[in-house]
Amino acid sequence: MSDAIFVNGLILHAYHGVMQHEAKVGQTFRLDLVLDIDLAAASRSDKLKDTISYDLVVKTASEAFCSRRYRLVEAAAGAVADALLELFPPLRSVRITVHKPHAPIAAIFTDVGVVVERSRERKRG
Repeated sequence: MSDAIFVNGLILHAYHGVMQHEAKVGQTFRLDLVLDIDLAAASRSDKLKDTISYDLVVKTASEAFCSRRYRLVEAAAGAVADALLELFPPLRSVRITVHKPHAPIAAIFTDVGVVVERSRERKRG
């Protein structure tokens, strides 16, 4: 079994998308983050130094997602995954889900989005 830190439902406003109006008006995205990390030391020590701060995870993900405009949410999700793996060496892997509930699709739907998974081994390759 693997340990994990997660943040679900992080709401961010950004300007990603291929349509012109997405670049001008932007839209709300929802991110779910799962960080695969060994939490054994933190569970024994009860010290923040043995884990990763939720606050820093949210700050890093928000900056990576919102700092530039991406045409594809796949690219935005990949930027978040790469930023988290780069900043936090103890991470084994990350799973980023980007929900785009207001995607310009001519249909009635609840949610669309992407899931990106990255691991240390895959990032190097």
